[in-house]
Amino acid sequence: MWRGLPTRAPSGTDDSRAERLPVTRGGAGVSFVVPGSLTTLTGGYGYDREIVAGLARRGWTVPVLELPGDFPFPSSESRADAARALASLAPGTRVIVDGLAFGALPDEVAREAGRLTFVALVHHPLADETGLAAGARAALEASERRALRAATHVVVTSRATAARLAAYDVPSSAITVIEPGTDPAPQSRGSGGHVVELLCVATVVPRKGHDVLIRALAGLRGRPWHLTCAGGLHRDPDWSAGVQDLVRTSGFEPRVSFVGELERPALDTRYDAADVFVLPTWYEGYGMAVAEALARGLPVVSSATGAIGDLVGADAGLLVPPGDSAALAKALSTVIDDPAQRTRLADGARRVRERLPSWDDAADLMARTIEGVHG
Repeated sequence: MWRGLPTRAPSGTDDSRAERLPVTRGGAGVSFVVPGSLTTLTGGYGYDREIVAGLARRGWTVPVLELPGDFPFPSSESRADAARALASLAPGTRVIVDGLAFGALPDEVAREAGRLTFVALVHHPLADETGLAAGARAALEASERRALRAATHVVVTSRATAARLAAYDVPSSAITVIEPGTDPAPQSRGSGGHVVELLCVATVVPRKGHDVLIRALAGLRGRPWHLTCAGGLHRDPDWSAGVQDLVRTSGFEPRVSFVGELERPALDTRYDAADVFVLPTWYEGYGMAVAEALARGLPVVSSATGAIGDLVGADAGLLVPPGDSAALAKALSTVIDDPAQRTRLADGARRVRERLPSWDDAADLMARTIEGVHG
């Protein structure tokens, strides 16, 4: 099924945005398939929303199909619903399928691959999610490997994910890197007080490492800090409850606030009041929340994983090995104790923000990519 795109610009480089090819401004169409609701407040769904909106602004017709079910582990009923949704599409339709669904539906996409032209949108491989049992991890890897064979082309959100798909036997010629855009944002003004306001924006699931962060902060009890955690608490209720129990047993309830999922205006307010952005993640395909923090000129303390190192560079933050609470504590103590260091890193973040890609860049490259895909 694999076909490269002869007009595709080089992936993952600034040159790919410079090599402008004509973008269709009307008459083109692509169906977009997502698991659950497109309005879900996570980075992956945010990417999907921006791409759908960007294509629509360019005159594309972009019907969205929302598949019910608990992905990436759909029930037999959810699989049947997905099969009916795909079967309802007209022959020859180009279909972008979010990877959270695509990799979980190998039989369903294989069945329709002769009629439809599939583009898989992979934020990161399903099996790379933290906290999976060995059997579930193996099953997801096998499922996604099979599904990807039915794709004509694969879009990924970082060079790190493109490299990772080599293990899934996806040829580089069949991959386009389309990094997330970042909305322009005002410089964060910070807390303005003696207490350093730390902000973590991430759904509370094992991969995001909230437990690592709380353990790191346990060694910094005497420092003046407060942590706000913005992100969904119900994706993995047992894990979320365990993290909140860890906060209580650590005696941090007055110093750690879980505010749940926030709509954009409320989240912007949290960014504006922050002094340091923290993301102790085990793994990221890209790191959209990190890019959002950099767009606001915030110093970043995070993990050296995925595209985060490329985003932050040497001057905008401090990166530590994933899962290393001692190294994270050391990095946090540095930014909490040393205002001059925070200022230096904030200056670096402001330089980074000037070179972050926009959502128009992402939508333009997606349009050119889909235009070049043929069944």
